[in-house]
Parts: sequence; structure tokens; C-alpha cells
Amino acid sequence: MGNYPFAGKETSKATLYSSTLALPMHEYEPVKLEDIINDKAMDSLMVMDSFTKAQSIYSKPYEKIFVGVSGGSDSDLVVDICKKLDPYSIKTKYYWANPGLEYKATMRHLDYLEDRYGIKIERIRPKMPIPLVVRKYGQPFLSKLVSEFMYRLQLHDFKWEDEPYDVLIKRYPRSQSALEWWCDEKGEGSRYSIRRNKYLKEFIIANPPTFKIANKCCQKSKKDALYEAMDEYGADLDILGIRKAEGGARGGLNGCFVSDDEAYDVYRPIFWYQKEDKKIYEEAFDIKHSECYGCDGYGLNRTGCACCPFGLGFEEELSACDKYEPQLSKAARNIFKDSYEYTRKYREFVKMMDERKDKVYSFPEFIIEKNGQLKMAV
Repeated sequence: MGNYPFAGKETSKATLYSSTLALPMHEYEPVKLEDIINDKAMDSLMVMDSFTKAQSIYSKPYEKIFVGVSGGSDSDLVVDICKKLDPYSIKTKYYWANPGLEYKATMRHLDYLEDRYGIKIERIRPKMPIPLVVRKYGQPFLSKLVSEFMYRLQLHDFKWEDEPYDVLIKRYPRSQSALEWWCDEKGEGSRYSIRRNKYLKEFIIANPPTFKIANKCCQKSKKDALYEAMDEYGADLDILGIRKAEGGARGGLNGCFVSDDEAYDVYRPIFWYQKEDKKIYEEAFDIKHSECYGCDGYGLNRTGCACCPFGLGFEEELSACDKYEPQLSKAARNIFKDSYEYTRKYREFVKMMDERKDKVYSFPEFIIEKNGQLKMAV
């Protein structure tokens, strides 16, 4: 393990807080890798490379490093890396945004992280928590991209018409990009194509939404609060715990470091980690995750915003919350009720279409009853 004092054991908050107060900013000294890397970590070249890169980043003249903590498993690794490279938190601060709908297990885990590492995680409350965001803008449905385009179309009272783009743009001249998505103008291979979600257009035509849809929760209830905190702190480096392998919007990012001369730089220490690298890191440094994970806890494979309708496994999250956090489950089912029901109808629609994919029907022949059941018109 080397002679690094905080590499393999927990330390008290009092010890590290007093040490932090005793050391002025200019006395930060880069940590030697041989003092924090152990033999198990060497089983992954990616882990070794990430520490080399992180050491290089911390050796630069950054003075105010901002680390956003989510309480998720990727975030746990980033906290561990940052603490190893800045053991006295001379130039690193940790923040967590409370979105207004969160697992109690996550909040308990934040307390655990503070105790284990002797750090303080600043709790930030957004100006608009999730319930207020949903009430004002709409509920998330299926994905951020789908919700964004449906939100734009709803703003212009779109009738979910199955017409060519040239016809629709005359009726809705201020909805160009959303109509391009709706009409598949970019082509099926584009991420901006409605065809990326099987039968979605057919489903919406057959069953137009009767509630507002939007993707504003994450921005309004988390990101805006964190950006404001970064500005108040005067951060010159933002460290994020995201991995490209997670896919989605993360898959479109191109690297672990972004430099911005006018604002702050962005660094993603575990951006290139695969599952195998992550497992090696966890075992090498005895990383403990939130109760949300694994068979010893809630049994979830991943966490994000609690019970978010964007999640493929939101049904499993709801079931876990029914058992472990019934108040959270009740709140989520109330806030996202329409989206949950609409998503379930969509999944049933896809299943029905797949079973009949060898036949072709025109959509006036479909009837979606009030109870959400799909049947063929006689």
C-alpha cells in the first residue's frame, strides 16, 4: 500500500478538518503514485492510466476544484481518487444537489462518505425541485431527446399529424428541428430520428399524449444549482464521475478532459473505464457503495434520479421503493403517474407490433381503450 496515510484506512473528520485548516493553499504538494497505488490496482492498465492522468491534473495550478457527488457508484470512485490526490482537501470541495426526490439510502451514503474520507459534502437545494419542475414544464418520457422534441411540439399545439415535413413546416414554422425529428428528416441512422425508438411515431399517432412532456427535471433541479454553486465557489476545474461506456448522452462525449480559457476546465477521471476496470478499482481500494445497489441492499443495478421515467428499469426501482422507501414510491407514483402509464402503453404497443410485424395495418384500425388496452377495430 505504500506509506500514504489515507490509502487503506478510514480517518476521522476531526483529524482531516484540523489538518486542512493548518495548511494554506500554496502548501499543496502533488502525491506520489507509489504512495497510493497497490498491487491489486495494477491489474488494470486503465486504472493505472487514470491515476497517472489524475496526478497530472492535480499537479497543475488549479486552486478551486469542484467535485459533484451523486451518491452513485461511479461517483464513489471519483471521490476516492480525488481524496487520494488531495488528502487534506486543500483545493478540492465536494457538492451534492438535492433534487427534491431522492433515496434516503443516498443521503445515508453521503454521510458515510464524509465519515470515511473526512470530507464535507455541501448539500445544495435547487430553486425548483422536481415536483415543481414537473408541474410547470411537464413529465419526462422515454428519454431526454424524445422529451425535448415532444416538449417543443406541444408548445406549438402540435396535433401529432402524419404529414410530410414540407406540409407541417408551413403549419408550424417555428418548430423546424422538432419537426425534422418527427418526420425523420435526418434518416434512421441519426440520433435525431424518431425511428431510433421502435414504433414510437405510430404509437403517438394512435395515442396522442394528454399530459405535458418535458426533459427539464435534471437541468432545473440539479444542474442549475450545481452551476450556481460553481460560480459562487469560483471553480477553475469541474470533476465529473461519468463513463462513456454508460452510453446515452455520455456516449457522444469525446474525451476525459476539456479546456476552457474563459470559464473552467472539465475533467472526467474514469471516463474510459469499462465494467472490469471499475470492479478492479472497487476491490483494490475497498469501495463501498450505497444501499441502493446489490443483493444486500435494494437490488438496483444503477441509480440516477430516483424512479425517473427515463430509466429502463423504473418498474424495478418502484418495486424496490415499495419495499424499502414507501414514501418515496408514493411520491414518485404521484409526480410521474401519467408518464409511467404512457410508457407502459408504449411498451405494450411495441410488443403487439412485434407480434404482428409480418402484417401491415393502417393506424385508424387501432383502438386504445380508456383502460390503456390495445385492440384491433372490427
